[in-house]
Amino acid sequence: MKLTVAELFAGVGGFRVGLNHISEIDLENRAIEKGDWEFVWANQYEPSTKAQHAFNCYTTRFGLENHSNEDINKVNKDEIPDHSLLVGGFPCQDYSVARSLSNEQGIEGKKGVLFWDIKEVLVAKKSPFVLLENVDRLLKSPASRRGRDFAVMLKTFDELGYYVQWRVINAGEYAMPQKRRRVFIFAHKKNLNYSWKIQGQKLDINRDNIFNDIFPIEKALEIESLDLNEYKDVLDVSNNFKEGKFLETGMMVDGNVIHARVSAKVEPIFSLEKILSISRKYNADVEEYAIEKEKLNKWEYLKGSKRIERTSSNGHSYIYSEGSMAFPEKIEEPARTMLTSEGTLNRSSHIVFDREMKKLRKLTPVECELIQMFPPNWTDTMPKRNRYFMMGNALVTGIIARIEPKLKKIIESE
Repeated sequence: MKLTVAELFAGVGGFRVGLNHISEIDLENRAIEKGDWEFVWANQYEPSTKAQHAFNCYTTRFGLENHSNEDINKVNKDEIPDHSLLVGGFPCQDYSVARSLSNEQGIEGKKGVLFWDIKEVLVAKKSPFVLLENVDRLLKSPASRRGRDFAVMLKTFDELGYYVQWRVINAGEYAMPQKRRRVFIFAHKKNLNYSWKIQGQKLDINRDNIFNDIFPIEKALEIESLDLNEYKDVLDVSNNFKEGKFLETGMMVDGNVIHARVSAKVEPIFSLEKILSISRKYNADVEEYAIEKEKLNKWEYLKGSKRIERTSSNGHSYIYSEGSMAFPEKIEEPARTMLTSEGTLNRSSHIVFDREMKKLRKLTPVECELIQMFPPNWTDTMPKRNRYFMMGNALVTGIIARIEPKLKKIIESE
């Protein structure tokens, strides 16, 4: 089986950067790809903006060939090239099923929910392997019926003939420069050699889960099980699921699920201080990122603890409270989770004390790229505000780079 990839919701190319171990850009602004993965197709479209900054960045680094800037809802999935691996980081949405259609057409989810576009690709292309990334709250959403959304996903994969593995990974616990918790999902067709190895035997989360092999755990705790075969179909899961949230790591084989809490086998720290040191050669002038004296009180207020009396829309009074945050950041630790609001006058933005400037300042766009383990100046194709947004929205590419050798071996063994 060849190492061919189709990338959905490509953003600025995090999966590709990771799989092909990209660490720099050449003089013509193209990515220097050091891996063996051929990306036969990629789609990136931002419906809420006219300017397509992410797509423009992606095609500047990788060229225009086989790259789509069309709304994925409108893409003819049959025309996507064949591939061995489908990848994508997709939004956490409401995955409830809108209605049941005729038996010939099956069950459809709500329009505009991007997971159903993933399903359409799997139906059309029968992708052997799938690697997805999402926020970890997916495992316990929605708040009104915890776990239902992920159960809908698992049942969908089961009906399409896949086994599934997942793991919540905090990059900062595995020698990466950011405390970012995300769930990674690996699905594989039941008829593959890789799948046959775990058929007909008692599942072992430590032995059989690809992520727990690559990102070691001390132990699996509170191992639980559930049987999705008790539900007739995806619509039944959507309407009647009542098991509760899914735990941090798990597997599904033929509708049978085991899952557990885990304690990570924490590896050496990659500190924010190291990022600040590395970035010096790329940041020509950091003075523009310094905190103005007149805004210092505002920053101190945003970062401080609060107890504020508020009134809801129905007239109910309540106390809004939040704890204090480190101000400036603790640079001996990995960075906190970066959000799309990074770089703005916002509580979540990182503020560091620059020892050379002897001033407080915001992170630079290059530092944000390094925290997400992208090559420096990867996003310099767009305005600064968009650069911060893209990095707040991206994945830690080092996680994908670390998964890559195992994934390559699995696919080449088919």
